[in-house]
Amino acid sequence: MTKISFPQAKIQPKTLEKHGDVRIDDYYWMNDREDAAVIAHLESENAYYESASAHTKNAQESLYREMKGRIKEDDSSVPYKSNGYWYISRFETGQQYPIYSRKKAVLTAKDEVMFNGNEMAEGHDFFNLGGLAISPNNELAVFGVDTVSRRQYTLQVKNLHDGTIYEDKILNSTGSAVWADDNRTFFYTKKDPVTLRADKIYRHVLGTPAESDELIFHEQDDTFGTYVYKTKSKKYIVIGSYSTLTSEYQILPANRPYDKFRLFSPRKRGVEYSIAHYGEYFYMLTNRDDAINFKLMKTKESTTDFEHWEAFIPHRQEVLLEDVDMFKTFYVLSERENGLNKLKIVRWDGTDSYYLPFDSETYTAYVGTNPDFDTEILRYGYNSMTTPSSVIDFNMVTKEKEVKKEQEVMGNTFKKEHYIEKRIWATARDGAQIPMSVVYHKNTVPGKDTPLLQYAYGSYGATIDPYFSTVRLSLLDRGFIFVIAHIRGGQYLGRSWYEEGKLLKKKHTFFDFIDCSKHLIAEGYSSNAHLYAMGGSAGGLLMGAVINMAPQHYNGIVAQVPFVDVVTTMLDDSIPLTTGEYDEWGNPNEKVYYDYMKSYSPYDNVVAQSYPNMLVTTGLHDSQVQYFEPAKWVAKLRELKEDANLLLFNINMEAGHGGASGRFESLREVAKEYAFLLDLEGKID
Repeated sequence: MTKISFPQAKIQPKTLEKHGDVRIDDYYWMNDREDAAVIAHLESENAYYESASAHTKNAQESLYREMKGRIKEDDSSVPYKSNGYWYISRFETGQQYPIYSRKKAVLTAKDEVMFNGNEMAEGHDFFNLGGLAISPNNELAVFGVDTVSRRQYTLQVKNLHDGTIYEDKILNSTGSAVWADDNRTFFYTKKDPVTLRADKIYRHVLGTPAESDELIFHEQDDTFGTYVYKTKSKKYIVIGSYSTLTSEYQILPANRPYDKFRLFSPRKRGVEYSIAHYGEYFYMLTNRDDAINFKLMKTKESTTDFEHWEAFIPHRQEVLLEDVDMFKTFYVLSERENGLNKLKIVRWDGTDSYYLPFDSETYTAYVGTNPDFDTEILRYGYNSMTTPSSVIDFNMVTKEKEVKKEQEVMGNTFKKEHYIEKRIWATARDGAQIPMSVVYHKNTVPGKDTPLLQYAYGSYGATIDPYFSTVRLSLLDRGFIFVIAHIRGGQYLGRSWYEEGKLLKKKHTFFDFIDCSKHLIAEGYSSNAHLYAMGGSAGGLLMGAVINMAPQHYNGIVAQVPFVDVVTTMLDDSIPLTTGEYDEWGNPNEKVYYDYMKSYSPYDNVVAQSYPNMLVTTGLHDSQVQYFEPAKWVAKLRELKEDANLLLFNINMEAGHGGASGRFESLREVAKEYAFLLDLEGKID
């Protein structure tokens, strides 16, 4: 392939003014997806990527086949039981999408195929099947389909006995629905067509036109979204309203779908809670009364207002209470202490309580799929950075466990004992101790010439637990060390860890990551010449910030669907998600937040300096982070950077925020990223 020069975007200054501050955006014109000049520019970036990475194509293909070769192609999930049926999803050899089936009463019964994703995906570049909702009588299924990758689903209904797809069709939904007990009425959520905010709940009656569906609830506050679900007890349908800081619920008996929903308790800013139902009580996991790490309260079904809530499990300063799962005889608490997951099993009658034992210091344990209420079996999952994922059934009475499935790593080359995992701590510039989960091959010797990939997310309180990845083995087996930095903005060390990395404390997130990098270098794990960083979405913001602040520490970065034009995006309330993000980043219509955002926004802080080698990725149809953010960022970097390092921009013209939809096609995107890193290390054959 003939080498081509990198694209130079036209400069077309646009003046943006707020609070008396003037910013000049030379690339604002890229915001128009319908502009032929925009598409032409993106295509020229793709052409440059293809040219500049042509010598890695064989390596990309080799990596793809290697990663695919570790996946069990004819794989199936562990069946779970719900309302008299066993539900199973499976993949067949060579197929990209799952097949969903069920068996009545016993696992030896006839396999009933409900949905074949491979057949449904034919003719579509992108395909995603949304949440399946089975009617109480087991005869019907509501399902959602997205073929564009903007998370706007079309809902339809299928008769599971004869395969008929009913004429009912609902556009622009979130993809899920909830059946009432009458088997003919369901509730669903629609999105604002412009902002894509989930803002309306409708009731649909089977066989009637969607246009006549009754609007049940409209969430008027544009900083909130809404959703609808059914309690595990099946007794109530629940409408939830949520923002980053505040929750509110409305409830309706599932056997009375035409009654009016009853407000559970009016929203109070800063009070978050979730509700679960058992017997005559509701149980609320809440941060009420300054319970920063959450506590569990309860109230009778008939008196759900705040004033009637009673303490059930008190707040603990060192333990984050993350979730509660209800069973007939037991309830299960999901806790996090010192960064580690803990599962506590408690009898309702108080006669027994205990923790499941976990030994490692870098692991992930979580409650799995448990739709059955009347059971002694708890299904949970376990994995670590060296241990493949397991699905385990635990008998809460006898305390016996059965490993139902351990993820198979195909190819006969993986052995757990060939890898080393550990947790280490870095001291941040303000004295905070930042944990990191580390994994590498036993034959890899950490040192100044050792390549190391540091990954983090660091926003929304989302915790990146130390997890197993068959894909990651392709780096570990080639001498890379892989590190997850559990920085502030996540919730690894409790709710305060999140609070210390948001709003006017957001820079802690970026400083923590940089200080982890400095620690890894100082402790001899790697060096500036061989250290790499990776992050996506809000983690892409992290990448943009750290290379503005400390570019000298990284030989290369991978920024996936990066959120980099923070100020402009947060000032534009027509962009999907913006108004709901004010509690995370701040509202730049207030000067204090505007000034703080501007001080770290990657796009606004690109300067004339040397930057690391970079691979930036996006999807044209991304609804979470619009494609034009990385497009403008790359253009500005090309204009100002003072080095000859690589700057590659690859746009998936068919996909959105999650990238390619097929299980194998997504591996091609990872292969591009890994080939980029390995090439920088001179490890491309």
